[in-house]
Amino acid sequence: MLALRLTRGARPAVQLRRLLVTAASAGTGFLLLCAMGYALAHPGSPADATARLVWCLPPAAATVHLAVAVARTDPGTRPRPGLAAVGLGPARLMLVSATTTALSCVLGSMLALLVFLHLRGDLTGMPFDGAATEALAAGTPLPVPGSLTLLTLVPVLASAAVAFVLRPTVLGPAPDGGGRRSYGRFGATGRVAARETFGSYGRFGTRGGAAGRGTGRDEPEPAEGTVAVETPAVETSAVESVPELPAPHPAPKGLPWGVAVLAAGLAVETYAAGATDDGGPALPAALPAGPTGVLAGWLLTAVGLALLAPGLTHLCGLLLQAVRPGALRLLAGRGLMEEATRIGRPLGVVCAVASAAVAMTPLPDSGSFGPLTALGAAVVTGCAVATLCTAAVEARQDRSGTTAALLRLGAPAATLRGAAALRAGALLAVFGPLTLVVAELAALPLTR
Repeated sequence: MLALRLTRGARPAVQLRRLLVTAASAGTGFLLLCAMGYALAHPGSPADATARLVWCLPPAAATVHLAVAVARTDPGTRPRPGLAAVGLGPARLMLVSATTTALSCVLGSMLALLVFLHLRGDLTGMPFDGAATEALAAGTPLPVPGSLTLLTLVPVLASAAVAFVLRPTVLGPAPDGGGRRSYGRFGATGRVAARETFGSYGRFGTRGGAAGRGTGRDEPEPAEGTVAVETPAVETSAVESVPELPAPHPAPKGLPWGVAVLAAGLAVETYAAGATDDGGPALPAALPAGPTGVLAGWLLTAVGLALLAPGLTHLCGLLLQAVRPGALRLLAGRGLMEEATRIGRPLGVVCAVASAAVAMTPLPDSGSFGPLTALGAAVVTGCAVATLCTAAVEARQDRSGTTAALLRLGAPAATLRGAAALRAGALLAVFGPLTLVVAELAALPLTR
């Protein structure tokens, strides 16, 4: 009930992101049901049926990735002192997030089942003059256990991934028994905040009472022969309002591995281009079929792009701050370095999807895209772009405190907008040519 109330009371932007998860789950569930329908209609072709089921894994992975990104940006399940006071700690909020994700995915699976049954003619008769009879196994009874297993696959995987990513790191009191455990986004960060007693700070907030009177402690008398110098008290109220840019995170360590995997993928694809064995899994719906090595090379290329993207994002931040940077370049570069991992990984996935689309465009005699292939491509592309936009929203939420402090200090809003535009331009200048180069190299073996 709590998950339903939080879901119903969310803002329109949050509801839109949840609807995107529902739509992706519906598309993936429909593809899984179509793979089962093809297996029922062609019992003598288990290899083709298995290939269609395997090609449903990329949409399923993209849907789970989007569900995790949406759950991380959900403001309704962020830990707050008021919720913790009534028993809704990080662990309970993590369960609420997983339940909310499961509800969104289950709704999408139900929509997929209704559309599938409608196209089969089980609800209101056969639509489209029976054009989908062969693919959906119209007239053949559906196995209930198999249908339920396929429909619950995406909700179970998505909710489990959300629970794993948002799990509390440490629960309970501090290990030393003293002080309070401070929590981060969804779990303890390992920091212990010791309790402060009356008199531990001076009158003006100076620790130890050395700078002010009234600390409640006996101060030692100066030794004989020395001169006691009284340090003036300094008020810290003005200093506390100045935002400090945190030190940037260290560079992600996946850049060398990403380059190696990307090179290996291109090498495997080029080597397998001359193979004559076409017994590997073929793309459904009239896409150009190639040997298994070419498909494995594409997969390695996509993984390499996802691994090296955070390192490239961090490098973009370093380059923006090079050669005597001003305030604009400093803000933009430090922001990219801070958000390298959060933004880089979804950006790498988007580059992988874009490079695959560009590589398949100029292929000769590529045939026409079938409806199921178009649906799978739409699910993967839409989830990749939506995940990147959601990661950008999460990054904006994390730096909202710094942005508000800069505005209070008089920083012009145009400077902040310019820093955001500079970050986007730097990423486009680096990842745009990289995507085109990878697409050209991936398309070379297929055009032979």
